[in-house]
Amino acid sequence: MALLESSLIWIVYAIVVVLLVFVSSTFVYVYQTPRERSTAVTTVCILTLTALLATVLLLPVDVALVSSTTSSKLGRRKDWATQEEVDKITYSLTVIYYLLYSLDALLCLLVIPFTYFWYEEYDEVAAEEGWQTASKRLGAALRYTLGFIFLIVALFLVGFFVPVVKNRDAPHFDLDYFKKLLTENHGERALTFAVGLLVTVGIIPYVFYTSFGLALQPISLIKSAPSISAPALRATTASKLEENTERQRQLEGRCGGNLDTLSSKDRREFDGLVREERTLRRRQRLAEETQGGFFLRTWYKICAVFRPLKLLGGILLMLVSAIIWVSMLLTCVDKAKNSVCKRHCGYILGKVNILNPVNWILVNSAKVFPLDYIIFILIVLVFFTGSVVGVATIGIRFLWVRIFRIRKGHSSPQAILLATVMLTLITFAFYYVLPMIVMPQYATYGSQTFCDYPPKHPGEQPDCTAHTDLIKPCSELADSVSSQAVCTPSVVSTFINRITLNFPFYGVVDFWAQFAFLAFYFVAGITALFRTPKFDEQQLDEDEEEAEEEGLLSSSGRRFGATWEDITGRASRLQHSTAAHLGGDNNPESHR
Repeated sequence: MALLESSLIWIVYAIVVVLLVFVSSTFVYVYQTPRERSTAVTTVCILTLTALLATVLLLPVDVALVSSTTSSKLGRRKDWATQEEVDKITYSLTVIYYLLYSLDALLCLLVIPFTYFWYEEYDEVAAEEGWQTASKRLGAALRYTLGFIFLIVALFLVGFFVPVVKNRDAPHFDLDYFKKLLTENHGERALTFAVGLLVTVGIIPYVFYTSFGLALQPISLIKSAPSISAPALRATTASKLEENTERQRQLEGRCGGNLDTLSSKDRREFDGLVREERTLRRRQRLAEETQGGFFLRTWYKICAVFRPLKLLGGILLMLVSAIIWVSMLLTCVDKAKNSVCKRHCGYILGKVNILNPVNWILVNSAKVFPLDYIIFILIVLVFFTGSVVGVATIGIRFLWVRIFRIRKGHSSPQAILLATVMLTLITFAFYYVLPMIVMPQYATYGSQTFCDYPPKHPGEQPDCTAHTDLIKPCSELADSVSSQAVCTPSVVSTFINRITLNFPFYGVVDFWAQFAFLAFYFVAGITALFRTPKFDEQQLDEDEEEAEEEGLLSSSGRRFGATWEDITGRASRLQHSTAAHLGGDNNPESHR
């Protein structure tokens, strides 16, 4: 029975990892421009995002495996769950976590920078002439990556030798749970220090990007309302372009090819037609791109199918985001008020004192696997897609200077790589936020309980069959003999608590940053309710004009006719009636 239950849990996780490949591929293919797509960049981005999300989604597997060793109704371990079997489970999970954490760190600090420089070193002219070989390109990329190699080595050396917390006389440090968190192994200390640093660095983009995206995402779904379909756009664009070209020929024929002889009125009309032609050419190119790549075309059709559900989905997503926000606020208040050792151990919460809605739902659903896994996946996707929306809206910036813009179908490989780095750091922040802030009790002990009733004979497990009121949920502060014999903390909670206890600075920064996140989310949400943020409209360069045209191709929802046309890929016979909507009247002055 134990083997069957364990196998089922790992099978579910394997299925989820396969789905993660699809999620990561969707992000890369939807946002990367088809004209500059690079196989190396695409592969690295998909691999990185999949590894990161797989690490996050290992948490419910961790909780399910340690929870499977106990009977929550009886508050005792199952007959097969000897200490040796429990140690095997936690050891295997520890090995997997350490491998994934190491892989995530190497992908973020080494593989992505190398891929960036590898792509930057490509010279099309030199490659055609034959003097730029793969070895030269590889050597140049390695030279630029040396700095990151030194960074990784220095990071692990510092973690290897840096002293851990010395304040071991703080309250509750004598409890067995806290004693086990104090690291003595130098190799484990180095990895703990490195991951803790990446988590703390990732907190910065998490506060700015995820809070903004999480607040904007549901409101943008509710407010989105362009009313023209992609097939109708292609048809009307071709019709307007033909009319424009014919009118230009008429004006050129009237003046015999010498535009200087035209009257001022006709010259203004001709100039307006030229500007309109440029706009129509860009619009035509964008419309053709929607018929290009399979993934992009499929994405537009999926968006079209779900347009009628956007309003309902936006409302539900807003409700879910609000519940998560409230849960995080309650946990933060609980930690600030009731942490057993405050800043000395990074605000570890020994016991949940304030009801957390998300935590309560997951703890109760954990009794029926994989119900809790499904809920957890949805929460992770809410955070991840919110981060994507934040990165796409704000762009890749250094302080107030925008370096790259992330747009669907128009992001360069360099922009996709930097966006992946940003999402990587944000996902590292999730390693702390989800188990420590959003769902602390669930992430630590799941649905485990213990019987706080002394056994009749030494060596026997306590029996609460006749004393169900003495069955209590496991917690860090439950330091009785009964709890020690039953409760097994999850591996991920042990690892994150080890970071905050051995290096309290990380825990203090990560904890107080949550209040900044909650404040940014609240301000962004209130602002977006009254005014949906837009890109800068003052710039008149070509990229801005293309962004404006791209908006006409984005998913929309006012007309069911537009939705049906996008799904079928054909425009209706009413397509010409939309020409007036797209281009206004026939007066070219209206296109200025």
